[in-house]
Amino acid sequence: MTPLFPALSDDPSSRPALRFGARSLTYAELAAAAGAVAGRVRGAGRVAVWATPSPETAVAVVGALLAGVAAVPLNPKSGDKELGHILSDSAPALVLAAPGTELPAPLRALRRIDVTLDTDPDPDTDTNTSAARDTEGDADAGGTGAPSARAAVGEEEPALVVYTSGTTGPPKGAVIPRRAIAATLDALADAWQWTEEDVLVHGLPLFHVHGLVLGVLGPLRRGGSVRHLGRFDTQGVTRELSEGATMLFGVPTMYHRIAEALPAEPALAEALAGARLLVSGSAALPVHDHERIAAATGRRVVERYGMTETLMNTAVRADGEARAGTVGPPLPGVELRLVEDDGSVVGALDGESVGEIQVRGPNLFTEYLNRPDATAAAFTADGWFRTGDVAVRDPDGYVRIVGRKATDLIKSGGYKIGAGEIENALLEHPGVREAAVTGEPDPDLGERVVAWVVPADPQSPPAEGELADHVAGRLAPHKRPRVVRYLDALPRNDMGKIMKRALPA
Repeated sequence: MTPLFPALSDDPSSRPALRFGARSLTYAELAAAAGAVAGRVRGAGRVAVWATPSPETAVAVVGALLAGVAAVPLNPKSGDKELGHILSDSAPALVLAAPGTELPAPLRALRRIDVTLDTDPDPDTDTNTSAARDTEGDADAGGTGAPSARAAVGEEEPALVVYTSGTTGPPKGAVIPRRAIAATLDALADAWQWTEEDVLVHGLPLFHVHGLVLGVLGPLRRGGSVRHLGRFDTQGVTRELSEGATMLFGVPTMYHRIAEALPAEPALAEALAGARLLVSGSAALPVHDHERIAAATGRRVVERYGMTETLMNTAVRADGEARAGTVGPPLPGVELRLVEDDGSVVGALDGESVGEIQVRGPNLFTEYLNRPDATAAAFTADGWFRTGDVAVRDPDGYVRIVGRKATDLIKSGGYKIGAGEIENALLEHPGVREAAVTGEPDPDLGERVVAWVVPADPQSPPAEGELADHVAGRLAPHKRPRVVRYLDALPRNDMGKIMKRALPA
């Protein structure tokens, strides 16, 4: 198959590839450093990567991919129990980490390779426990030279094993083949007119597909460059977009902070106005934040939709309409349909008919590692992946996600109601700072709509009736909250997604 990173395989140059703060690598330096890693992990089967926001993480993952070895990115914030489960399940041969990084107890029994940015790292920098030293020779099938370490690997071979959030049990390892990475990144290149001239800036973690696949591997596949902020802040966004970056990737929490900062930071507004593309993903961006950013900058944020198991499914095109609240049409090569509970297809493109999203295409994962039962349950008999997300489609095919089937589809009074559109309506009320919507049992309606609200002024929250009337006036009477509960903050995960299962009973 075509190499994942042609710019490394052809004639690596002095063009910038990666920058993390003051530390940067050209394509020639990345090819040498990643090639050295590849030579030392080739034949290892699977390798864990301690995925800190650092150039060492990028070099480790690229090196593993060059060697044809599957990388298992680990969240540095994971607790010992979760790490223990992931290590037991994925059984990596070794762990790759930046020099000097203190690894938690579950990782100390693994053979460790310190990833340096030198072109010729010293083999003696390996750190081993006595338990790992017995198998030290198994992984060292290659030398330290970059070109010779590259392996000829089939497109169905595993590239990454990325663990899901585990909201309904222990995290499952989604096995992502090389084919899926190439297909997704090439489809996004088509949708976003993404080229080697683009410079991407982001501050996302590197243990999931948004920050790692889109944010690091995406620019490298195009032959462009990425500037990682290390830690997201609006000053970093302003600096990088003012110094030549063309694209910004973020999650809704980041864009909310940007929207909040814009009135006091005119340089931020100017920097955003000069960007070629502003992209939000991983959760729905509230319409209110869309509009605030557009009003201040003249630029609209575009959204895309994907998940660990599917990489990217849809995206608003760079030359399309950036319509707030939608995630665009399916990407090239991706089939998408909405289905009812009984499996029948929702044919109407009316912006109202709700169904579960199912997708099929080259962007899909292969399996859940060691979980044939879960893999079988995730697919229909004719090969469509059940996403668990519910949506409507507009007449032009744009997809508008209204929530998760398990937590966001509310069946009330004979209606199917998506929590997402109610949340957006609540966020348009000036007295609401944050909002989440769930359903709870109701003897008359089946389920009633419950709003969880963080008021803009805790001392003077908007009244329950006022919020109900606000939603009914914008949407429909049957979508109004029947109960409003006030909180100081909504529970969120590392990606800024609201954890509805953690809302108090």
